[in-house]
Amino acid sequence: QVQVVESGGGLVQAGGSLRLSCVASGRIFGINPMGWYRQAPGKERELVARIGSRGSTDYADSAKGRFTISRQNAKNTVYLQMNSLKPEDTAVYYCNIRAPNDYWGQGTQVTVSS
Repeated sequence: QVQVVESGGGLVQAGGSLRLSCVASGRIFGINPMGWYRQAPGKERELVARIGSRGSTDYADSAKGRFTISRQNAKNTVYLQMNSLKPEDTAVYYCNIRAPNDYWGQGTQVTVSS
């Protein structure tokens, strides 16, 4: 079994920053792809950023230039540094690890006020 726990969400004003953290634990072998997704009310879950087992990264167009994903391999930990936040970034942010099945955390709320 694999557990995924996110933290770091909160309320921030537009233009501010937040750093999300995610720790995966349990039956995890090696270095696995991890990523951040988000779901706003009434919308489908969408990719924000992901990082491969070798460190390659991929960002949604909306995140490019503002968000940075990084990881600590030894700790199965991934971070999402979010800068220049906008009200449209408001959503529940979910962490994912592919190990090799997909495992998800419970999500952390990010609210950006205008």
